[in-house]
Amino acid sequence: MSFDFWSPIKLSIEIASISGFLVLIFGLIFGKLMANRNFKGKVLVETGLLLPMVLPPTVVGFLLIVIFGRNSPVGQVLEWLLHQPLMFTKWAAVIASAVVAFPLMYQSAKAGFEGIDEDIEDAARVDGANELSLFLTISIPLALKSIISGAILSFARALGEFGATLMFAGNIPGKTQTIPTAIYVAIDSGNMHLAWLWVASMIGISLIMLVCVHYTKS
Repeated sequence: MSFDFWSPIKLSIEIASISGFLVLIFGLIFGKLMANRNFKGKVLVETGLLLPMVLPPTVVGFLLIVIFGRNSPVGQVLEWLLHQPLMFTKWAAVIASAVVAFPLMYQSAKAGFEGIDEDIEDAARVDGANELSLFLTISIPLALKSIISGAILSFARALGEFGATLMFAGNIPGKTQTIPTAIYVAIDSGNMHLAWLWVASMIGISLIMLVCVHYTKS
């Protein structure tokens, strides 16, 4: 296979891995913070956390451009730090993938933490465990199946992200071109053979992810 075929696959896996790691960390934090807690405004907070799951990808991409574009304060700070605009870079693709994948990780982690018997955590507190050690040694191990399932589903979602990535990171071969955008370009140019190869690779990876999710739940 030529470089033109493997490049989007390698880049997609790299971007999905980085965004998956970020989503895992933030999903665990917010999942734990929101589990079994009731406070004023919780519905609004959760709505904001889950919003990327129901918004059209183009809307997510547009909002990312507004927040991180060159005309925004955040974008200008990042451009100063990175010595280049964030848009149309690999990190833009990472952010876009992470944003759309986060709700899956958050929901799974929250469900896992809510399934833990609170008496176990209370007993650990009585024995002198602080909140950090409780989180790392009690909560995460007890919710591990849900966490692993969420991490796999988030990785798969990040791997298949198209709309927000195309708008925010573009479609630059060897730089920001992922499998979904490569398929789009291949079909648009009439190269159905190459499109089918990428489609087959996505189906294969997705099947592996689904099998892994199945075994984590069994």
